[in-house]
Amino acid sequence: MATAVPAERDAVARAFPGDVLAVGVGPARAAAGTATALAQAPYDLVISAGIAGGFAPYAPVGSLVVADEITAADLGAETPDGFVPVTELGFGTVTHRPPADLVREIATATGAPAGAVLTVSTVTGTATRAAALRERHPTALAEAMEGFGAAEAAAAHGVPVLEIRAVSNPVGPRDRASWRIADALAALTEGFGKLTPVLESWKSV
Repeated sequence: MATAVPAERDAVARAFPGDVLAVGVGPARAAAGTATALAQAPYDLVISAGIAGGFAPYAPVGSLVVADEITAADLGAETPDGFVPVTELGFGTVTHRPPADLVREIATATGAPAGAVLTVSTVTGTATRAAALRERHPTALAEAMEGFGAAEAAAAHGVPVLEIRAVSNPVGPRDRASWRIADALAALTEGFGKLTPVLESWKSV
């Protein structure tokens, strides 16, 4: 289990009995920290977890979401015709897909919707960018900064990956005073309390 910061790690650890590591903020730190953990011990599954911005009205503040795809939303190039993902430039990857059966079971157990969770290196702070991201990724529920990095590390080690996020704020104009981080952390704890039996059952199959 990889979170960005200790507060997220502690929220998950209150309900989840496995290894939970705070690997740092951003995709590079997430990739490095996750890869280091995978090199040191065998794991059956990597989970990127924490708080996130949610795309209204699909993922309201205080809700939980589970990724059915983990996509690097700003990995590519800006062109006169708009943004081009790195895959269309002829190399790399921008999307990892968690196991579909596990995503369905977690969504059922927690009541969380399943959709794309975007990884960004710069958090969205305007309505214009929020609309552009949602237009490019119409199933997007949330944006965060670590999922794709953890997924890249997991793929390099041949391990499946999940991303589970609790929404602390809407994606769009930045209004730090309105964020509900404590509520999102509480939702993270509650969600992991419900999905732990699912994970244990899935690993035993």
